[in-house]
Amino acid sequence: MADLTTDFVGIKSPNPFWLASAPPTDKEYNVRRAFEAGWGGVVWKTLGEDPPIVNVNGPRYGAIWGADRRLLGLNNIELITDRPLEVNLREIKAVKRDYPDRAVVVSLMVPCEEEAWKKILPLVEETGADGVELNFGCPHGMSERGMGSAVGQVPEYIEMVTRWVKQYTRMPCIVKLTPNITDVRKPAAAAHAGGADAVSLINTINSITGVDLDIFAPEPTIDGKGAHGGYCGPAVKPIALNMVAEIARSPEMKGLPISGIGGVTTWKDAAEFMVLGAGNVQVCTAAMTYGFKVVQEMISGLSQFMDEKGLTDTSELIGRAVPNISDWQHLNLNYVTKAEIDQDLCISCGRCYAACEDTSHQAIAMSDDRVFTVKDEECVACNLCVNVCPVEDCITMVEMQPGQTDPRTGQKVVKDYANWTTHPNNPGAVKAAE
Repeated sequence: MADLTTDFVGIKSPNPFWLASAPPTDKEYNVRRAFEAGWGGVVWKTLGEDPPIVNVNGPRYGAIWGADRRLLGLNNIELITDRPLEVNLREIKAVKRDYPDRAVVVSLMVPCEEEAWKKILPLVEETGADGVELNFGCPHGMSERGMGSAVGQVPEYIEMVTRWVKQYTRMPCIVKLTPNITDVRKPAAAAHAGGADAVSLINTINSITGVDLDIFAPEPTIDGKGAHGGYCGPAVKPIALNMVAEIARSPEMKGLPISGIGGVTTWKDAAEFMVLGAGNVQVCTAAMTYGFKVVQEMISGLSQFMDEKGLTDTSELIGRAVPNISDWQHLNLNYVTKAEIDQDLCISCGRCYAACEDTSHQAIAMSDDRVFTVKDEECVACNLCVNVCPVEDCITMVEMQPGQTDPRTGQKVVKDYANWTTHPNNPGAVKAAE
């Protein structure tokens, strides 16, 4: 059996699955239930100064669903904890005492003033918590008060506050980054420069998920008004994966530990984050959708996957895909594939034909009796047909072998991975491999 034990910046946990700072980690009762279900760690919902903030007493969530009513994205307008600081600290201490083998990290958000951070850090340290996460990502409510993403969008502020934190506490410091920025590498570099032990990303994306067309107000609606909120869930995973990868492959931040966040719902999602450089993952929406026991499938699935791959430790998984991340101009344009339709699986729905004929390269033919075939001479291997086909594996992309003639271009396929060079039409390219 693969060992899922993780050591993330010195914080040990029995598996890499942590609950993210959010409603599921707002109180002792929830966290105890989470640990009993099997979660390896939690990031306690963001603490602030006393007196605590006041949350809305109406709908806090908006949603985006798939055709089957599966939750794809969740928007929330909830702020940081609205419970007294002293109560949260007492509960954190009790939980850590009773679950010493689980990771307990405390998320923090206080004004961008040195004294505010100097005051709260010893209080958190006294609980026995394993570390702190600086919430520089929240895009709503707190950002209008000069905190959250208002700090996370200014690299100089990130570096400054991170230095304060490292000065006033011995605990590992994780900086949570906002995705509401052009280049995530800049705030990550600022956190690194400030001495952060790790970064976590992504926090929620600024969003409005829908509008009530009866009252013409954004949803969720509070007394006829709505506000932008933070978007999370499976829909944000592609954005999160890209941002994690950008940091992981940046030479300036090589080795900076990353906690991956954004749409993790299954073990496969977690594995994708980890091979792109994340040392662990944080989960919120999946737990809010399916309950805490969803982690059990994640644990068993990741363990089985690692066994099948011959991996015995999670450290062997982290970053495995990073060397294969490339910029476009370095992709091998001598690599050629063509679409192929399995007639035994085809249900003759015609979606591939309609998509290709109307919006792509007219590379699929339809006979009078609705048999669909690929015209190799027109196929550019875009794989749109694969993505719109409702039957899994009905359409696949088949690689052409070296020496075969590409019917579309009339040129022989070249596949010299050791010496291939970029195409002459690409910026800065040299002569293509012969």
